[in-house]
Amino acid sequence: GEIEFHNVTFHYPSRPDVKILDNLNMVIKAGETTAFVGASGAGKSTTIQLIQRFYDPTDGMITLDGHDIRSLNIQWLRSQIGIVEQEPVLFATTIAENIRYEAKQTPLLPVSFSFFSFMQQFDTHVGEGGSQMSGGQKQRIAIARALVRNPKVLLLDMATSALDNESE
Repeated sequence: GEIEFHNVTFHYPSRPDVKILDNLNMVIKAGETTAFVGASGAGKSTTIQLIQRFYDPTDGMITLDGHDIRSLNIQWLRSQIGIVEQEPVLFATTIAENIRYEAKQTPLLPVSFSFFSFMQQFDTHVGEGGSQMSGGQKQRIAIARALVRNPKVLLLDMATSALDNESE
């Protein structure tokens, strides 16, 4: 879906004197890949949180396909978004179950892609919180989980920080 920021200003409620975003305008067209690049504290993760409606803009508006996201049912909005964060949450079950988590109909698992080559044993248990997996393996599982849902919007918040250059 197309995401548009219309004059978005934001500050956290606990710090009204510190503007994180100031009059941001941008359009991210459907199918387009956009990277937010900046120093720590520049507002990259905050921008992703605003798209998910963990917060609403202090001023301005964010739209998804022309609709103000504040007018959309929040559960529906979040069901349209796949999110992969730097520290993915994994459950003490198998790789396959972690990938299928929340997916209504999971298509065939992507065993043919070299990116997922370590997952040849989808019945492998990941351990409590993914303790049996490396950081890169956890991120691959989280990326696969997001992709099998086929979301309208895919947000990656430092989601490849633990991957090697070849995987990334």
